[in-house]
Amino acid sequence: MTHQPDMPKRKLRADAVRNRERVLDAAKAVFSLGAPEASLETVARRAGVGIGTLYRHFPTREALYEAVYRHEVDQLVELARHLEVERAPVEALRRWLRAGVEFMATKKGMTAALAMAAQGSPDLVAYSLDRLTRAVGELLQRAAAAGEIRVDIDPEDLLRTLVGMCYAHDRLGWQAKVLRLVDVFIDGLRRPSNGRRDRQASDVAQDPQP
Repeated sequence: MTHQPDMPKRKLRADAVRNRERVLDAAKAVFSLGAPEASLETVARRAGVGIGTLYRHFPTREALYEAVYRHEVDQLVELARHLEVERAPVEALRRWLRAGVEFMATKKGMTAALAMAAQGSPDLVAYSLDRLTRAVGELLQRAAAAGEIRVDIDPEDLLRTLVGMCYAHDRLGWQAKVLRLVDVFIDGLRRPSNGRRDRQASDVAQDPQP
């Protein structure tokens, strides 16, 4: 029997790519509201596509959850690359962490669903942790090299801090509270200016020991 060579995968047409992006954006919006149980018909209506189009791209609910999750990770990684070029070091780090809060809102909205999706894709969590740690690590290294933040911050610890802040708040409006905490946290990472360091050193020298 003659072996037939494997046929290359067909590239999606431009309109199919747009439809897929619309579905992912719509699903993100629905899940960010804490509605992972929302019907796929709801997602399709929000995306402005037919349910058949949605199923062609995502044959199961779990496939959609995983695709949204991976899409958000990819966007955060790409954002880090852009911020390195477009923003000052500390501002780039702040902007990325604020985008991370939005990512966590989507993730929180489909926590149970992601757990089911992860059963069929064991590398899902490792995929995100590795890529996001490297992305924020590069932003941290750039800010530290500029002398603007402390140099003893581990990128994985920073990610876990962000996750902790997001999951510690569950009430309506939690994102606004966490965004304020991100600003406070970034301010705490900043190295003081020379004048401020001199004043701190002077205060320590003048403070009588007990």
